Amino acid sequence: MLFGSSGIRRKFDQELLFLSLKTGYAIANPGDRIVAGRDSRSTGPALQDAFMAGAMFCGADVYDGGVAPTPTIAHATGKMDAGCCITASHNPESYNGLKLINPNGSSFTKKQQSETEDKIEKKPKAVFERQGTIKEMDIITPHKEAVLKEISIDGKINMVLDCGCGAGCMITPSLLTTAGVRINCINCNVSGRFPRPSEPLEKNLSYIHNMIIKSGSDGALIHDGDADRFMAFDEKGRFIGGDHLLMLFALHIGAKKVVTTVDASMAIEEIAEVKRTPVGDSFVSEKLIEWGDFGGEPSGSWIFPKHTLCPDGIYAAALFCSIASENKISTLIDEMPDYPILRSSYMCPDSVGIMKILGAENPTDGIRIADEDGWCLIRASGTEPKVRITAEGKTKDLAKSMRSRGYSLLKSAGKKYKQLN
Repeated sequence: MLFGSSGIRRKFDQELLFLSLKTGYAIANPGDRIVAGRDSRSTGPALQDAFMAGAMFCGADVYDGGVAPTPTIAHATGKMDAGCCITASHNPESYNGLKLINPNGSSFTKKQQSETEDKIEKKPKAVFERQGTIKEMDIITPHKEAVLKEISIDGKINMVLDCGCGAGCMITPSLLTTAGVRINCINCNVSGRFPRPSEPLEKNLSYIHNMIIKSGSDGALIHDGDADRFMAFDEKGRFIGGDHLLMLFALHIGAKKVVTTVDASMAIEEIAEVKRTPVGDSFVSEKLIEWGDFGGEPSGSWIFPKHTLCPDGIYAAALFCSIASENKISTLIDEMPDYPILRSSYMCPDSVGIMKILGAENPTDGIRIADEDGWCLIRASGTEPKVRITAEGKTKDLAKSMRSRGYSLLKSAGKKYKQLN
């Protein structure tokens, strides 16, 4: 299986280069218009060139968006037949991959992924009568203008902005400055060498608290490598957990129906009707096609279906600034329901094998144990060789108890795996 929960992703090697070429011809048809771009990783140009060559080989015209965030590429795909972002999102810089995008901004569905895998295995039919072309295309400006048209920021606010030297550098600083936000930038120069781990976790952002306090900022805005994710801090320098950001956005836009993942807090059910999906933004966006006003997952993916079905960290950053221009973020967060939630991950070379022993039908969907006071989810990561445990309880002791139950099951499965192998 080539596709994980967020497209194709693996450590950069020769196989990934060939896979990029094959993916290009697998999704292309004569006369198709396909937009391609990449995040800031140093391996991106080679993979993007390979993908574009494959698409041209089958007669498609390719529009080169250069270095751009995934949501920016998704926005440009709205006028195309398909899009491709060369990215490994929040993974370490040694990784890279391909995320395939539909015109509505959603990722390829499982059915589309399966069809693409089948085509990759077959020899492509060259279209000698019509070879495709490559044209450079400015996709940054239209996305920036679309966000500014939808979101207004009243009053002067100051924000710390950390783009992690990823693709978000191409648009977020300029967009916010145009909107009237005074930004204190860190890691806002595009580079293939990430100065911090790309995943926007609190433990990777210890320096942000002092930056907020010293600069008197109204909060902080954080991107991952391709800016599909967005996380934030309030004006007190406190990291805002993904479950609270989910509620903050839902309450602000008046969402009555919210789609989120099985690892999200039960607190969201106190403010909206909720439907849950397996972990992965593609599942959330797929559900939003038929139901829901807003969707997201605690890892930092926020989907506003009236805007796009792609998680858009740039849109989310602008919306957060809009909210902060009207209210103190800390006050809004402190008014929300809050239950202790614990998230842990464990390195596991064969996470799929472990999850099979635990009885999971799909390793990345995992298994969930629950009672009325809490729950625990054990699942294989869709992007890394890890098993993740998420536990929540109405008290911290209950959350710890649920996590212990999950860890005991994982430990038992590990012992059985060793016996079988």
